[in-house]
Amino acid sequence: MKKIIHEIISVIVILIFLFQTSMVFATSTTELNSEKEENNKEIKQQQQDLKNVQATKSKTVTEIEQISNQINTYETEIEELNGKITTLSGQIKKSEEEIKKAKKEYDEQQELLNERLVTMYENGETTYLDFVLSSESLADVLSNYFLVSELASYDTELLEKIEAQKNKIEEEKKKLETSQNELTTTKSTKSAKQTQLKSAKAKKNEYVQELSEDEKEIEKKIEQLQQDNKAIDAKIRVAQAAIEKARKQRNSSNSSGSSSGGKNPSGFIRPVKGYSVTTGMYYSSGRYHGAVDFSGSGISGKPVYAVADGYVVTTQALRTSYGNYVIIAHYNGLYTLYAHGQAGSISVHAGQTVTQGQQIMRVGSTGNSTGPHLHFEVRKSPGTYSNRVNPMSYLP
Repeated sequence: MKKIIHEIISVIVILIFLFQTSMVFATSTTELNSEKEENNKEIKQQQQDLKNVQATKSKTVTEIEQISNQINTYETEIEELNGKITTLSGQIKKSEEEIKKAKKEYDEQQELLNERLVTMYENGETTYLDFVLSSESLADVLSNYFLVSELASYDTELLEKIEAQKNKIEEEKKKLETSQNELTTTKSTKSAKQTQLKSAKAKKNEYVQELSEDEKEIEKKIEQLQQDNKAIDAKIRVAQAAIEKARKQRNSSNSSGSSSGGKNPSGFIRPVKGYSVTTGMYYSSGRYHGAVDFSGSGISGKPVYAVADGYVVTTQALRTSYGNYVIIAHYNGLYTLYAHGQAGSISVHAGQTVTQGQQIMRVGSTGNSTGPHLHFEVRKSPGTYSNRVNPMSYLP
């Protein structure tokens, strides 16, 4: 009997132990599942946070690009306003000189008229009859008649000149007043644009501070590129007169029957032979490139050719942005830019005329470049950075 009771107690103890173990296991499983679920939620949250951060960064970069475009627009407008101010100032100076000149002539004519009137008053009124009666012969009559006619004509002409000078003075004064009013308006507009430019730059700096270090470095390179482009634009503007002269000479030469060795100035060839475009007008990130890149295995050191006859606007060797580059103005009104050439490989100079297919440098990796390639741009007149167009519309 005792043995049976002992066995029953043993079974009960085992059951209690198993029950407690299963309860502990169940509790542990529930807790682990709960913890796992929490972890999954945290992972999802972190992933969402990451997406939000990436979206914010992307949005920040987009905002910077938009503000940069605004800054470029403001700077272009200010440059145009500066040109207008210079023109108006020249017009005002010219009008003031014209008024001064006209006033001097008016005073001289008026003085002559006054002298004429005084003479007539002192001598009394003289008529044609007086001259005829005082004549001693027919020859004297004709001579005196001619003299009287000339004097009368001179008086009339003098009065007309005085009236014309008076009208000219009034006209120049109106031009001067118009130019002065326009100058005041232009200066006011420029001041407003400068305020907008200052505000845009401050806003851009705020966004730049939110970027990652890598993004800041990229933005710094972009900023340098923009600064270099402003310097290039200035050179192009300075060279405009020489460019137009070269175009006129070329057009005159063509119209007189001469040829350019069978070259067609309006049809471009490819600047590098045997290599394709690897980057188009937009980078894979979506950022605007504004050019095409030619690259590929073995391209380093390959010749770069002028795509058409033209006039070399400028050549430069920079450590940043374009590196070694050449800009050519073509006779069809287009401009081409070739960048990242090998150090010391540029074989043309500013002011030189080149023919289609002429070597101008070699492919390299100077400036802001991650590897050997040719950065190639096409720009419409007047050839500045904001006038870039898709080169593929002109290349064969």
